[in-house]
Amino acid sequence: MSNNNFKFKHAAFNNSDLSRVKLAITDIDGVLRGKYISKKKFDSVINSSSAFCDCVFGWDVADTLYDNAKFTGWHTAYPDAPFKIDRATERYLPDENLPFFLGDFLPPDGEEYHPVCPRNLLKKILEKANTMGFGANLAFEYEFFLFLENSQSVRDKNYRNLTPLTPGMFGYSTLRSSTYSELFNDFMDYFEALNVPIEGLHCETGPGVWEAALEYDEALESADRASVFKTFAKVFFQKQGMIPTFMARWNLDYPGQSGHMHQSLYDIKTKENVFFNPSDKNGMTSIMKSYTAGQVKYLKSFLALTSPTINSYTRLVKGFWAPTAATWGVENRTTALRVIPGNEKSQRIEFRVGSADANPYLVAAAMLAAGLLGIEEGLTLSDPVVGSAYEVQDSLPFELQLPSSLSKSVENLKSCKKAYEVFGEKFIEHYVITREWEVREHEKAITDWQLQRYFEII
Repeated sequence: MSNNNFKFKHAAFNNSDLSRVKLAITDIDGVLRGKYISKKKFDSVINSSSAFCDCVFGWDVADTLYDNAKFTGWHTAYPDAPFKIDRATERYLPDENLPFFLGDFLPPDGEEYHPVCPRNLLKKILEKANTMGFGANLAFEYEFFLFLENSQSVRDKNYRNLTPLTPGMFGYSTLRSSTYSELFNDFMDYFEALNVPIEGLHCETGPGVWEAALEYDEALESADRASVFKTFAKVFFQKQGMIPTFMARWNLDYPGQSGHMHQSLYDIKTKENVFFNPSDKNGMTSIMKSYTAGQVKYLKSFLALTSPTINSYTRLVKGFWAPTAATWGVENRTTALRVIPGNEKSQRIEFRVGSADANPYLVAAAMLAAGLLGIEEGLTLSDPVVGSAYEVQDSLPFELQLPSSLSKSVENLKSCKKAYEVFGEKFIEHYVITREWEVREHEKAITDWQLQRYFEII
């Protein structure tokens, strides 16, 4: 037992011969980068800080170094960046019998927040909410396809002709969930132990696709849960000889995979939901209306934060359950923002544009920031879309039409003055170069479509 006065939440670790601890930080793409550290090392840094190579902000998801980054690169020599373990994030890894923590990069001298750390960015937006008198509750939902493959077999097959866990289109199937009851009950128990409680789990429409709804909580904790869920769902299933994908759309024959986010604001003094008005026909307060209007206004400009990959935009297609314009409606699943009337606990908005491939910290930061801007600017909410939003989309103003590619989306973010004000110049500059890099990497690729179209005929 250490003498640093730190007490683990999992009491057994305080009186055990614990030898190591696992920790992780999140990179710009939402990938958890981490390591084991010895218990001795943990004792020495839990009350201070440690360091992590800042190359995690200098490379992409394939660990290829950016050639256009100013924040870090060969010109800075990729120094160690100080980070601090967040004690509040302690979790228990049931399969390793170890504690797990998330960390935050520390801000440079003279700055309140680290300029490009996604978790710091969400903290910055939540601080803005607090100064306005609000806290935020969030809940994430993720769809993922599950395959009877492993990390090597998907590569050997070039990601084609993969065998899904289950065949056919069978949404909400009691047959499928009951057939694999042992697997999915173990899955839910695993995340309960990890303090990432799953509120609902069901078979979705598509071969081997499932959706998990995570229990709501305060915004930062919810984003932490979402981040942990995406990584450790992969861990759980890969240990069972299976592999899931959180790509926005892995096959054009099937609908894409969403990463929906439910959201509400509460008064930080009274803890009351400031979205609920029992006198309004849709239960909406003036605050909720302005908040929703802000998200309608800024969704197009901030879309690159919530749809961050080339693949994200293959999902944003009319008629495939993903909204394609900045619209809102009441209990309308074709709109970008679905207002869900309820009571003082359940009145909320569901953001339906986000895809499963997005970084949850950036999704939360982007949409909360947009809503708060709506409140600050006293925006008036337009009339809701009734019926299919796809049918009215072409009549909507250009500024509400969502772009169909990452390159266009990045241009919108880059030209948005409010983005620099709210998220910080250093963050927007760095994030834009990472997405421009992603576009350039994609443009280098010779795709199957190109080979099939041009190889023989042209």
